[in-house]
Amino acid sequence: MTTHGGFEPVFCTIVPPHVLDKLSQAEDPALAGPARRTLQRDAYERTQRRLTTVIGAAAVASVADGKPQRTIYDARHGTDLPGRKVRGEGEDPGKDATVNRAYAGLGATFELLLKAYERDSIDGSGLPLDATVHYDRDYNNAFWNGEQMVFGDGDGEIFLDFTIPIDVIGHELVHGVTQYTANLTYFGQPGALNESVSDVFGSLIKQYTLGQTAAEADWLIGAGLLAPRVTGVALRSMKEPGTAYDDDVLGKDPQPATMDDFVRTGRDNGGVHINSGIPNHAFYLAATALGATPGSARDRSGTTCSPAASSGSRPCSSTSPR
Repeated sequence: MTTHGGFEPVFCTIVPPHVLDKLSQAEDPALAGPARRTLQRDAYERTQRRLTTVIGAAAVASVADGKPQRTIYDARHGTDLPGRKVRGEGEDPGKDATVNRAYAGLGATFELLLKAYERDSIDGSGLPLDATVHYDRDYNNAFWNGEQMVFGDGDGEIFLDFTIPIDVIGHELVHGVTQYTANLTYFGQPGALNESVSDVFGSLIKQYTLGQTAAEADWLIGAGLLAPRVTGVALRSMKEPGTAYDDDVLGKDPQPATMDDFVRTGRDNGGVHINSGIPNHAFYLAATALGATPGSARDRSGTTCSPAASSGSRPCSSTSPR
């Protein structure tokens, strides 16, 4: 049985299992401990997601009025979801920067989907956007669980607060878009394409927020997420897959840029976070080749070249968000 009108939700994280696996083997318990606990928590949440898929999730009312309906919750370092409500739609910012970043990131994602693709929220019908912050202790991940966003604070040693990079917020929310459109199987090449669609839109949302062109963008996913001690700039690079990090603890970024280096593995759902580098790089090449005028990556490559353009989000034309 599937949920959400026939679309089967999956549990999707921004930090790949292979990164946490490597980190969990560190000699320093301050590094290995949080990674192991994160892997355990991810395994639990993944199992819960499968159970929810079988028994069915509670229905969520959607109102297609072209306006976001955001709610931010605070888990207060626990794991019960969604947690305590701390900010609703239209309410003023508070003192918690993490709450404010999550609220703004949900809004930026909603705005780009609406203005560039005429898509009202991630389901196209005004689905409310919920997010929980301060999840667990030293939790080194962020995830979309098929119903809401969840952000950890990081361990402060390897990863910082997961609401810092807006592309991480956009990436995870767009897993919801894929869930409601192409519903790509989260394994092997379809799973890698699923991850790539989220990276693409995560980058486009960052470009939109910063007012960047394709030529000006850094095409990094998760820039600002790695702590100062880490030798690296981000989790992934769409411009140069395989170069995002090369660290004694984390190892080297394993992403390939072309099918010549396609990685065959049974781990990470068949390498979904690894082989996504191939369509990521293809999108980067298309976006930069199509022009460097303001909005070009969103107006042209973001519709004519994005896999999401052929998976139900909108016909391949667009009005640029301003």
